[in-house]
Amino acid sequence: MLSTLELEARARAYAALGDSSRLAIIDLLANADLASGELGARLGIPTNLIAHHLRVLEESGLVARRRSEGDGRRTYVTRTGACNDLIGAGHLPRPRKVAFVCSHNSARSQLAESFWRTVSDIPVASAGTHPAGRVHPQAVAVGRRHGLDLSSARPRLAADVLSGDELVIAVCDRAYEDLDSHPLHWSIPDPARPGGADAFETAYDDISGRITRLAANFQGEPS
Repeated sequence: MLSTLELEARARAYAALGDSSRLAIIDLLANADLASGELGARLGIPTNLIAHHLRVLEESGLVARRRSEGDGRRTYVTRTGACNDLIGAGHLPRPRKVAFVCSHNSARSQLAESFWRTVSDIPVASAGTHPAGRVHPQAVAVGRRHGLDLSSARPRLAADVLSGDELVIAVCDRAYEDLDSHPLHWSIPDPARPGGADAFETAYDDISGRITRLAANFQGEPS
């Protein structure tokens, strides 16, 4: 049986979603993280009104905001776990191929590529906008703890990997801001910045949860 606090939290969430603009924001965030300006442009809503809607959604526990690790002037909005539990994700056409891109192709995108293969038969690749010399040892370690083998993985340049017919998912802010292909964007913090096993576990949890939801949302034949 739900506690009074849990019921009150759900009531606040449902009340926040009673506005059509806020529900449209949640729908846009189903499979990607976006800046407030991007949300306003897509919905034709002025900046001050977008700010109001985001404040209501944040106070209701449905979205969170994160400062870009690239362009620090930007703040990206993402749906929370509570929101994902409450609202189903939006469907996407099934792509022929998926490519995960981050700045160095040394951790987040490598983990995403490897985990993708455990949940989907859609071909997958990963790459970096500025590839590192090797995959981060902590990424290899966290992959191993979760049954993923990154021991032979090597960072690759996005220009050498992307062919233009794949669904590109930028799993870091810098890659999203560098790419001109308008990819989906997942604002996943760089685990190498704080370092340590906990940061890489947190990144893995975020990546695996997003991939599981995305893979379940594809519909139809490959586009």
